[in-house]
Amino acid sequence: MKIALVQINTTVGALDDNAALILDGARRAREAGADLALFPELALPGYPPQDLLERPPFIDACARAEASLVEQLPEGLVAVFGNIRPRPVPPTCGRALQNVAVVARRGQVLHHVVKALLPTYDVFDEARYFEPADEGEAVVVELAGKRVGISICEDIWNDDELWQSEDLWRDKSPGHHRLYDHDPVLALAEKDMEVLVNISASPWAQGKLSVRKKVLAHAARRHGVWVAYVNLLGANDGLVFDGQSMLLRPDGALAGELPAWVPEVGVFEIGPDAPAVEPRPAPRQIEKIRDALTLGIRDYFTKSRLTKAAVGLSGGIDSAVTAYLAVRALGPENVIGVGMPSQYSSDHSIADARALAENLGIRFELLPIADVFGAFMGVLSAPFAGLPADVTEENLQSRIRGVLLMAMANKLGAVVLSTGNKSEASMGYATLYGDTVGAICVLADLYKHQVYGMAHLANEGGVVIPESSITKPPSAELRPGQKDTDSLPPYEQLDAMLEMFIEHRATAAEMAEKAGAPLALAEKIVRTVYLNEFKRKQMPPTLRVSRKSWVGRVYPIVQRFRE
Repeated sequence: MKIALVQINTTVGALDDNAALILDGARRAREAGADLALFPELALPGYPPQDLLERPPFIDACARAEASLVEQLPEGLVAVFGNIRPRPVPPTCGRALQNVAVVARRGQVLHHVVKALLPTYDVFDEARYFEPADEGEAVVVELAGKRVGISICEDIWNDDELWQSEDLWRDKSPGHHRLYDHDPVLALAEKDMEVLVNISASPWAQGKLSVRKKVLAHAARRHGVWVAYVNLLGANDGLVFDGQSMLLRPDGALAGELPAWVPEVGVFEIGPDAPAVEPRPAPRQIEKIRDALTLGIRDYFTKSRLTKAAVGLSGGIDSAVTAYLAVRALGPENVIGVGMPSQYSSDHSIADARALAENLGIRFELLPIADVFGAFMGVLSAPFAGLPADVTEENLQSRIRGVLLMAMANKLGAVVLSTGNKSEASMGYATLYGDTVGAICVLADLYKHQVYGMAHLANEGGVVIPESSITKPPSAELRPGQKDTDSLPPYEQLDAMLEMFIEHRATAAEMAEKAGAPLALAEKIVRTVYLNEFKRKQMPPTLRVSRKSWVGRVYPIVQRFRE
């Protein structure tokens, strides 16, 4: 039996385009001799469709697209692809839709396999829309002499033995435990399956691949079956999907693996002579993050039918790294750098911004803001009379830059990329309607130390980001002699404590103990993160690369709880 793993880059709502990708993959799979071709979860509507699922025209369009697609499948091939469907019997209670794997051959749907476990945590909210399969419901089909069990994404992640493993999950905090009381794979195993298929839309995050491999290998070994796993590729809004589909033997060894970040069709033979293969060489973590963000930017623009990006270049490291990633994603001809120095900007900051633009080969415009700032202060002189200068004047400079940057983007047919990082976003060290303007936040899931790591990576083949942008003390340059450390703890200390709080749910006491810091500092950090929820709610979407980003973190703005 030959199985094709077809990882494709779909777009939410682009049903014709997605169907064309599925058909092209099916034809290529059949030409390579595949009996079975697997496509990702919700490959036809795109993932995640969110409240499009509440629109009857969208639901009807998905049904029509499925019917048309099935009629065009190549002869001799069975395809499994993700779609939605209304429940066969109109419900009197529960959700009206189901997340399904369509098992079809040319002109005939063999099965609609319903997803059993619906994740509703972090970035997932599937129980909002879908009704799960009945407990114990299992579909095993006979294909090319093999009994093939079909599962969808989360269905393979609830093995009781797996969740008792001491080495699988490093995070034992409350809420990070087995979430469902039944395991759909056990029901498939009871029907004597020989191959376990899992079609998935599993977004990438740091450390996710190693956990994924453990989950799949455990299922293979426990049930003595082949595991064929196909994952979605591409980015939709803040979620980035890496692909990295794979086939595992019954002993848990890897039998085939597709690359990350690119579409691919891989055809593999299942049989006793199929050898184990070595995993692909693993890039460094910072390289994976770079590639994820590059794909996130590129797909945001491509799928939104946008072309050009504008980036405000301050001469600092955040804007430099954002511009570097934008050039990787879009090409230098599609990136515009805008320098907007004030009377407080140093000469080297202007020089660094210009040098970066030259190194990247992008257009650079210099728009000094001192005169604009003076005009604003003139208008405000009467109501401000007798009041000392404070953060108001600092924020005004940032907002002037936001206005100019947006004007440049509007006039030149570009969209703005926001440049703030996760450390700043956590602490509210940003100006609403100023440096937070933009279409997406490229770095908002990277702590400051990771931004430095990205800058060093950019310079490995030669200087791209000026060395002084990396070595000089970080500063917003909104008042004379200003440094970030005037308002924030040193980033190496702050980042470690923020990661404990945000990713690992640590208390202030735990943060202080592990970081060797005063409890008062930890309490201040926690309090500041809570207080600045209103800013993060108004930030552009964040490209998610961590286990806990702003995409999946849901806290109230108005609340008085204090730890």
